[in-house]
Amino acid sequence: MFKTQSVLPILAGVLALQVTQRPALFAQTPQSPAAAYAAGTAPTPDPRRPPVSRPGAYTLAQILDLARSKNPTLLAAEQNLRAVRAQELQAGVRVNPSLTANGTDVTEGANAVTPYNYTVQVSRLFERGDKRRWRLDDARATTAQTQAQLNDTIRQTNLAVKQAFTHMLIAKEALELASASLKDFRHEVDIASDRYKAGDLGKLDFERLDLQLGSLESDESNDIVNLRQASDQLQTLIGIATPGADFDVTGDIIPPLVTQTQGALVQAGLDNRPDYAAAKFAVTAAEANARLAVANGTTDPTLEAEYDRSGTENSAGFSVNIPLRIFDRNQGNKETARFQATGSQFAQTAARNQVVSDIDQAWIGYTQAKRLSDRFGEHYLDESHDVLSIAQYAFEHGGIALIDYLDALRDARSSTNDALNAYQQTWLAIHQLSAASATEVVP
Repeated sequence: MFKTQSVLPILAGVLALQVTQRPALFAQTPQSPAAAYAAGTAPTPDPRRPPVSRPGAYTLAQILDLARSKNPTLLAAEQNLRAVRAQELQAGVRVNPSLTANGTDVTEGANAVTPYNYTVQVSRLFERGDKRRWRLDDARATTAQTQAQLNDTIRQTNLAVKQAFTHMLIAKEALELASASLKDFRHEVDIASDRYKAGDLGKLDFERLDLQLGSLESDESNDIVNLRQASDQLQTLIGIATPGADFDVTGDIIPPLVTQTQGALVQAGLDNRPDYAAAKFAVTAAEANARLAVANGTTDPTLEAEYDRSGTENSAGFSVNIPLRIFDRNQGNKETARFQATGSQFAQTAARNQVVSDIDQAWIGYTQAKRLSDRFGEHYLDESHDVLSIAQYAFEHGGIALIDYLDALRDARSSTNDALNAYQQTWLAIHQLSAASATEVVP
């Protein structure tokens, strides 16, 4: 068994090595036992490695395709668009003519002469003020606004699907890492049990080590729940009525680099965001509705033609009915439409400002999360692996106390969890950038 005095200088020297120098320095000779142990230890569990997937696991692109074709919210929005588009037909119809016919035949006695008579009338109201034109403009603008709203529903659904996909993928990775850590630590406890039985390890130290299994088992149990909940949420978004346990996804854990600049994404958002487009179409619809309100204040005459026959006598005539708009000139509706048109312009400005704000918030979230995830991937994970490997070696050979080894174990778990969280936050920020700019910022 190693003496504490001989192991601690080795441990301190190896822990001082920089991660970037680790492969070269470990290759030098002579090599310390602790350094050789750390270099030879398998780098598992490693959150940078994608989790194992079942055959037929869905990629993000496949999941998005399923959501677009089967998500019930999108299907309902598509039907609503068709219903709104049908109103264009109704807006373009002309006023129907009216036909009135009546007749009489009165019998007063055997010798009375009571000729029959009947009347036929045809009338039609003629719209003035281009009412039909403004109705059509209003209906078409409303259809365009509804189409943009559908596109925005698709955008938001895509964001929800991407977020759920990321949550499931990270939960799957966390469960795989937790299971691997639990398996490795159980092996460590088995070794400690042998040492305890051989009198090489005290009862207190063995029981403190054994108690750590409860924490690792709790991590695994929580990760099982998180994975199943994330899976159910994702399956619901793609229209699966009854989520199944065999559903699986596959994808990269390490997030890519966004090559677009913030200014380019802002311009793309202003050009492509469907909610901003819907706000602009709302202005067009409100302006058409204001013109229609003015047109509805004009007088619509009704022309009528009449034919009468009484016995052998025929007569014909016509009439014109012109309402006198002395009191009701549609004043209230005109004012309402005018205020609504002005309000829609303010709503358009608010929608534009929201686009810029969304992209700015998503950009700062991405830059900070990417910086942190890169730091973990390039430095902290390797460093925590070295510390844990050397601490494990030193503890197994009596070089450090149990409390020091447990601290290294907790630090390694914390680094793994922090790295996974950084990767998840970076992916979520990338998805938010895509949604905010209405473009795919990564292939």
